Amino acid sequence: MGGAWLRISGARAGLVLLVLALFLSFAAFLPAMWVVASFGIFVVIFFLARIVIVTRSRIALWYAAALGIVLFSTFSEVIAAAFDFKALVGALNSVTAALASSLVAAFAFAEQIRVERVEREHAEAELQRAYEVTPVGLFTLEPDGRFVRANTAMQEKLGLEGRPLHELRWQNYFEPGALARLKEIADRGGEAEIQAQPIGGMEPRWYLAKATLAHTRIEGSLQDITERRKATERLRFLANNDTLTGALNRRGIEHILETSLKHFDSAHPIALAYLDLDRFKLINDLYGHQTGDEVLKQVCQRVKWSLGDHHHIGRIGGDEFILVLRDTAMLPATDLCRRIISDICDMPFQLRRRSFQVKVSIGLIEITPEMRVQDAVSAADRACREAKKGKHGHLVIYKENAPAFQERAEELRLIEELGSTFTPTGLSLVMQPIMSLRAPEASLDFEVLIRMQDSSGAMVPAGKIIAAAEANGTIGELDKWVLTSTLVWLTENLPRLPNTRFVCVNLSGASLNDEAFIEDTFRILSRFGPVVKYLCMEITESVALHDIANSRRFIDRLKSCGAKIALDDFGAGYTSFSYLKEFAADALKIDGGFIKRMHEHPANYAIVEAIVELARNLGMRSIAEWVEDYATVEALAELGVDYVQGWAIAKPMAPEDILRASSAASFITDEQVRAFIAGGSQPGLPDGMSAWGPH
Repeated sequence: MGGAWLRISGARAGLVLLVLALFLSFAAFLPAMWVVASFGIFVVIFFLARIVIVTRSRIALWYAAALGIVLFSTFSEVIAAAFDFKALVGALNSVTAALASSLVAAFAFAEQIRVERVEREHAEAELQRAYEVTPVGLFTLEPDGRFVRANTAMQEKLGLEGRPLHELRWQNYFEPGALARLKEIADRGGEAEIQAQPIGGMEPRWYLAKATLAHTRIEGSLQDITERRKATERLRFLANNDTLTGALNRRGIEHILETSLKHFDSAHPIALAYLDLDRFKLINDLYGHQTGDEVLKQVCQRVKWSLGDHHHIGRIGGDEFILVLRDTAMLPATDLCRRIISDICDMPFQLRRRSFQVKVSIGLIEITPEMRVQDAVSAADRACREAKKGKHGHLVIYKENAPAFQERAEELRLIEELGSTFTPTGLSLVMQPIMSLRAPEASLDFEVLIRMQDSSGAMVPAGKIIAAAEANGTIGELDKWVLTSTLVWLTENLPRLPNTRFVCVNLSGASLNDEAFIEDTFRILSRFGPVVKYLCMEITESVALHDIANSRRFIDRLKSCGAKIALDDFGAGYTSFSYLKEFAADALKIDGGFIKRMHEHPANYAIVEAIVELARNLGMRSIAEWVEDYATVEALAELGVDYVQGWAIAKPMAPEDILRASSAASFITDEQVRAFIAGGSQPGLPDGMSAWGPH
C-alpha cells in the first residue's frame, strides 16, 4: 500500500504517549494525548481507505467496515464527552459493536470463499480445456484396463471417438502384455515404448507411455513417436546398408562376417566371395552414373535371387560386393558362385531401350577359425584380382592352406617386424648394374634395391618390404632411409667409382603424395650437394600421371638440385605420349613385361621400338629392364636401346662387389653376351651419341 514512513509513525505513537506521560503534568498531557491519538486514528483510517481504493475488493471493504465499527465503538464515549454529543452515549456499547463487527467480518469471509470458489472453477475449466486440447494423449484406467477418462488426443490416437469409454479396454488396442507392462511403468513411475494397433486396420504405431498410480487407478500419457522411431530405424538401416542397392554396406557385411567368425565351427562352414564387375567404369563413362546406378541395382537384385535369404551380400565399393555364405562348404559355394556368374553374364541388363552386357569376376575363399575379418576380405580381394585377369572362368578359389593365405601370413609377420615406428633393423641395400650398350666397358651404373633379413634369417624381396611398409604407414621413413643411405655410401666411396655416371633410386607412390616426405627429401639432398648429380630418381609412370601438376613441380625441383629423373615401368600403365611433354625426364625405363616377351609377341617388339624412338626424339635415354638372355640383349641393341638391366648382365649384389669392378660388363657370365659386348659395336645408334653423363 506504500507510505511506509506513515505506517511506522502510527505504530510508534504509543511510545510517544508513554514518554509524554512520564514527563508532563495531567493538564499538559491531555492535549498532547488528543494530538497523538488523533494522529494514530488518522493513520488507521487512511490505510483502511487506501486498501479499499487500491484493491477495489469487496473482501477488503467488508474487513474495513468491521474494523471501522470496532474503532467507532472504542472512541464513541470519548468523542461524546469531548464534544458533548449525548446522542452517542449508550447508542453503541462493546457488545453490540462486537456483534456488528463479527457480522460484517462474516460477510468478508463469505466473499473470500466465493472468490476462491470462482477462481477454482475457472482453473478447473482451464485445466479441462488444456486436458482436451493437448496433443499428448492423457488417460485414466481402472486396474482391469477399462478406460475412465481419455482426452481428445487420446481418443484420436486410438480411434475411440463416439464410443462409450467405460466399454473400452486398454488390451483391445495394444500388443499382448501391454497392460502388465503399463502397470510396471506406473509402479516405478517411469516410461517405456509400446506398440499399438488402432481400430480400422491402420498400420501399427509406436507410442511413448508414461504412467503413475493414483490410488488404484493408473494415470498416464501417450505420445506418438512413430515418425521418430521410423527415422531412427532409417538411420539404423543407413548405418549398415547401402542406400543405392539396399544391400549391406561395408560396416554391415563386416559385422555379419565378424559375428559368423565368432560362432564358427566345423559343422557350420563359411565361405567368403569377393565380387567385382569388369569394366563397369566404361558404362559410367559412356552412359552416365545414373545408368550405372541402375545397372548396379539390377546386379544386386540378381545376386540376391541366387543367394536366397540364408546368405548375405554387402556392397563395399563402387562395383565391388562381398558375399558371406553361411553353412556352406566349398563345393556348394563354388556352384553358387558359378551360378551367380552365369546369372549376371549370360543375360543382358535391360534399361529403357538400352541393353548392357556385364561381366563379373569372383574370388572365393574358405574361411578358417583363426582368420580375422580384414585378412579374410583381403584374401578374397586378392583372389578376385586374379580372377579379373580372365583365368579360370572369372572364378578363383582359395581353399584352406592355399599359398595365398601363407603369403598373407608372411606379409602380416613382416608388417609386425617392421613395427609402427620405423627401425632399419634387418634392412640392407643391394645394387644391380645397369650396362650402357654404347660403352659397356667404360660405365659402372646401377640401381639401388632394398632387402631385409627377417627373424627366421630368410631374405625378403623388395616388393614385400614395400607392401608391408605401406600397410603399416612407414613407407615414407623407409624411402628416406634408402635415399640417405645411398647418398652416404656414394659420398664415402665416390673416389672408387670413376666410371659411375648415375645411380637409380626408386620412390614409392605413397611417399610422392606426402608433402612432408617431399620437403624432407629436399632437406636430405641439400646435405649431400656434391653427389646429388649422380642420383637418378625413378618415378613410376602411373604415379606421375596421377597428379601431373604436383609431379611436374617435384621433378623440376629435383632437377634444380642436380638430380636426374627416370620414368619407371613406362608403357605398363595408362601411357599417353602427350603427357611426356609435361615432364622434363632424363630417361624412360621400359616396363619389363614388354622386354621379357619380346620374342613371344611381335607386338611387344614393335612397342619397345616405338618407345625407344620416342625417347630418342625427346632427348631422353632408354633403359630396358628384365633383360635375361643374349637374344634379348642383341635385339635391344638393334633397336638402339641405351642401357640394359637384368640377369643377363648381373643379379643384384652387395655394395662391396660394385666397388671391386671397373664396369657393368665385368659381371657378365654368359659367353654369348660377353662375346657380343666384346665386338665393340652397337647397331642402331646414330653417330655422335655419347654415354649419359652427369650434369
